[in-house]
Amino acid sequence: MEQLLDRDLQSIQQARNLVSAAKKAQKRLAELEQGDIDRIVKAMAVAAEDASDKLAKMAAEETGFGKYEDKIIKNLFASRAVYEYIRNMKTMGVIREDREEKIVEIGSPVGVIAAMIPSTNPTSTTIYKALIAVKAGNGIIFSPHPAAVKCTLAAAVILHEAAVKAGAPQGLIGCMDLPTMEGSKELMAHQDVALILATGGSALVKAAYSSGTPALGVGPGNVPAFIERSADIPMAVKRVFDSKTFDNGTICASEQAIITESCVENQVREEIIHQGGYFLKGEEIPKVAAVIQKAGGGLNPKIVGQPAKTIAAMACITVPEQTRVLICEQEGVGKAYPFSMEKLSPILAFYVEADWHKACERCIELLNYGGLGHSLVIHSNDEAIIREFALKKPVYRILVNTASSQGAIGATTSLAPSLTLGCGTIGGSATSDNVSPMHLINIKRMVYGIREVEALKPETKKIQGFDLEQITRLVLEQLQKM
Repeated sequence: MEQLLDRDLQSIQQARNLVSAAKKAQKRLAELEQGDIDRIVKAMAVAAEDASDKLAKMAAEETGFGKYEDKIIKNLFASRAVYEYIRNMKTMGVIREDREEKIVEIGSPVGVIAAMIPSTNPTSTTIYKALIAVKAGNGIIFSPHPAAVKCTLAAAVILHEAAVKAGAPQGLIGCMDLPTMEGSKELMAHQDVALILATGGSALVKAAYSSGTPALGVGPGNVPAFIERSADIPMAVKRVFDSKTFDNGTICASEQAIITESCVENQVREEIIHQGGYFLKGEEIPKVAAVIQKAGGGLNPKIVGQPAKTIAAMACITVPEQTRVLICEQEGVGKAYPFSMEKLSPILAFYVEADWHKACERCIELLNYGGLGHSLVIHSNDEAIIREFALKKPVYRILVNTASSQGAIGATTSLAPSLTLGCGTIGGSATSDNVSPMHLINIKRMVYGIREVEALKPETKKIQGFDLEQITRLVLEQLQKM
C-alpha cells in the first residue's frame, strides 16, 4: 500500500495526535492540587527565563523580524513578569468564598487549549500562553506561524521538559512542526479542544471564531498617540520612540500615528527630529508609501520588524544615519493614505489638529481604520482633558503618559502582564481584557439560600387598618348582595 506523504495530511494527523496526548495529560494534571501545579509553573518560568537569550536569537534569525536584544526583554517579560503576576492566583478548587453572602466559587480547567502563535512575537507568546494555560490546569497545543516553526517548537520543548521534570504528565504541552492551513483548522475544530487562544492576523482570528470552538482572539491595533498642549513634549516623544523602535514596532500595541495640536506643532516637530525622527518630503513620500502597502491593499510583510534605515533603502531613498523612525504628515485616513494603517515597523503618520476636540475626532477615525477596541495613548498633564478624551474613545486600553507597546502589555503599567490583548466586541474579540489564567478556567458557584420564598412577595399596602385584599373581598361581597 502506498504511503501517504502529503504535507497537509501529515499536519492534520499530527494535530490529532497532539490533542489526544494533551487530553490524557490534562486529565491527570487536573487531579493535582494547586500547590503541585504552582511548582510546575514555577519550573517552566525558570526554564524559559534561562533560555530567553537563546530563544531570542533563534526568533530573530528565523523570522528576520525585530531586534535580538529586544526579543530577550520580551522573553523575560513573558517568563518573569507573567509568572510574578500569576504565581499567587487561585485557579483550582475553591478560589473564593464569601461567608456573608454564602457563595463559594470553584475553579476548574477548560481542558485542552489550541494556541495560534504569530511570527512577530513567537517565543515570548509561546512562553506566556504556556504559563497561563498550565497555571489554569490546562493542556496546550501550539500551532506556529510557518515563518517561526523552529523557534516556537524550541520554546515549547523547553517548557514541556521543565514541566515534566517538575511533575507534569507527558504530552501536556505540544507543538506542531508541520503547520499548514489544514492542520491548523483541524486543531481548532477538534472535538477535544476546549478553547482557542488566537494571536495573529485578522484572517486567523476570524477562522478561530468560525471554527465552532470557543475562542479568545485579538484584533489588530492601529494605535493613535495624542500629544496634547500641556504634555511634557520631550518625554512624550521619547516614550513614543521607546515604544515604536522596541523590536522595530512588532508589538501590535505600538503607536501608528502621532496627533498633536497646532499651537505646539513646531515644538513637537523639533523634538521628533532631535530624537531621531525623519520627516519624509517630496518624492520620498510616494516611494515609502509604495513599500508600506501592497498594490492590492494590505500591509507589505517585507517591512514588518525592519529598521527605519532598511525600509528607506527598500524605497530607494537616503536618510540621515541617526534616523530611528520615518514620519510622514497626513491629511486623511484610509487606503489612499498608507501611512495611516497599522505598519508594524518604525513608521509613523503625523497629524496636526486645531484643538483636542479635533484631535479626538482624528483618533476615532484612525481607530475605525483597523484599531477598534485595542489601545490609545494620550500624553497630557491636564486631567480634565485626559478624562474627557478617554471617555470618547472606542478602545479598552487608554494609556496615559507611557510608551504604548510596553504599557498595553502591562510592563510599564498596572495592567495584567499579557501578550494577548482583547479588543472587545467592537474589535471582534470575546473579551476586552489582557488575557490571564482567569480567562482559561470555568467557575462554578455553590450558593446557599439566604432568604425564603415568602420574602419575595411584595409588602401588602394597608389603608386605615385594612389591607388591599380585604378591601377587595368586602367590595365583591357587597356587589353580590345588590
